[in-house]
Amino acid sequence: MQPILQIAPAKINLALHVTRRREDGYHDLESLVVFADVADELEAMPAETDSLTIVGPFAKGLGVGEVNLVSRAVAAFRARWPNAVATGLAMRLTKNLPVAAGIGGGSADAAAALRLMVGLSEQSIPLSELSDMAAQLGADVPACLISAPLLARGVGELLEVLPEFPALHIVLVNPMVPLATADVFRRLRAHDNYPLPAIPSPLTRPAQLGIWLAETRNDLQPPAVKLVPVIGEIVDHLAQAPGCVLARMSGSGATVFGLFGSSGQAHQAAQMMRAANPDHWVTAAPLITPGG
Repeated sequence: MQPILQIAPAKINLALHVTRRREDGYHDLESLVVFADVADELEAMPAETDSLTIVGPFAKGLGVGEVNLVSRAVAAFRARWPNAVATGLAMRLTKNLPVAAGIGGGSADAAAALRLMVGLSEQSIPLSELSDMAAQLGADVPACLISAPLLARGVGELLEVLPEFPALHIVLVNPMVPLATADVFRRLRAHDNYPLPAIPSPLTRPAQLGIWLAETRNDLQPPAVKLVPVIGEIVDHLAQAPGCVLARMSGSGATVFGLFGSSGQAHQAAQMMRAANPDHWVTAAPLITPGG
């Protein structure tokens, strides 16, 4: 039997506005979220019991027990639907995305595990209940379940999928400096910034998106740059690449993205960034678009 495969694409916040600090200590956000065609990979084979092994360039330092989001997602699924998947699963996670990088790696892995369980399920799984479970695993997991362009609000649980999105390519650069989300939020000065502007509809042309993005921010970028100054240097360098529509930090960092209209421009920019910083993680990929 061939292993069952689910991919866990990188999540990128093209814009992220922090609009309110809640009484529970969390923050309400508004974010335009997209996914790149670069991903962790989760494979599974039937087995007597559930197990997880982690391989790949970023496997080091990740635990395979209850702290791992893949293991937690599978355990939560089995607790909610105990008879849905009859066999245990021997799972193998190939960790291609850097950890604590602001591109949703762990959340994407958890979402891949939930999709895998749904695919193996012998009973129908209500999407609303699956989404609620995903939110309990992490604020980004519901969005990663969808892995398509969307607007996220609240703490990430209020999602609006975009029916159209322009075909674009992205360069991701990470300086290999882990950056904890909590540390970034502690440095955040303003907790009640204005929301995202209304998004064009239909959103089909790169120029439309570029104009809209120029009116937006990532409110977490300034505090992240104070903690890890090289983030600002990467943003400035990538913004100078020919054809770069926008360079900005994703999520709470430390990954920086550059948006490009063509594959050639993106790969040329990636080569430029690798040459300048050989110790950084750099990749170029197309964005995943609706129906793509």
